[in-house]
Amino acid sequence: MSHLDWERREWVREAVQRINADFNRSADTHLIKVDLPGFDAQTLYLKDESTHPTGSLKHRLARSLYLYGLCNGWIGPDTVIVESSSGSTAVSEAYFARLLGLRFIAVVQEGVSRSKIDQIAFYGGETRAVPPADIYAEAERIAAELGGHYMDQFTYAERVTDWRGNNNIAESLFSQLSMEAHALPDWVVMSAGTGGTSATIGRYIRYRCDISAKTSLCVADPENSVFYDHFETGDPDIRSQSKSRIEG
Repeated sequence: MSHLDWERREWVREAVQRINADFNRSADTHLIKVDLPGFDAQTLYLKDESTHPTGSLKHRLARSLYLYGLCNGWIGPDTVIVESSSGSTAVSEAYFARLLGLRFIAVVQEGVSRSKIDQIAFYGGETRAVPPADIYAEAERIAAELGGHYMDQFTYAERVTDWRGNNNIAESLFSQLSMEAHALPDWVVMSAGTGGTSATIGRYIRYRCDISAKTSLCVADPENSVFYDHFETGDPDIRSQSKSRIEG
């Protein structure tokens, strides 16, 4: 092994250790029991993912994307990280890029909120605004041009997260419910952004036979999304002419 190969290998080891140490310093997000006056027969819990360092559940995904890229040999000490995201994923990926001392570029949709751009910049990230239909191709182009790594959250989300467990949001949720009077809820309700989190929860429910016998999943689909249309038709080629109301 050459000296340069050894240095890169050692950097990757330290990068993984740094991410794991960051995770070890963080407590799990809270499961809050919500009082419902007038609905005494109903019990409601809220999984508060806003307590992650970057303020959303996408912090989990970003951590997994970096670990996957590092362990696959795609990310090194000089790699430029590129992502197509106008939402919380970009903010969380910028956080981990700063943690590892890497340059981060988010390709965002034109018209994305100023607050989201400011959040990305807060963690040292850069943004490139393009028409909504061009963000994926532009992210690939920038990564290729700079010799960087395109994270591609939409392709790799299901691969980087172990839906059977290993600290994913579904395992966390049902573990926290385990000592409650209703340890197996009738419904888990999840709003859809990219759809990755709802897919993880759905797979986990099916995987756990004790849970699937009692619990169903309801996905709230935002305006201008195509998830419901696909659910109704089964057509994987459905396209929306308008950008989703959810930044992502």
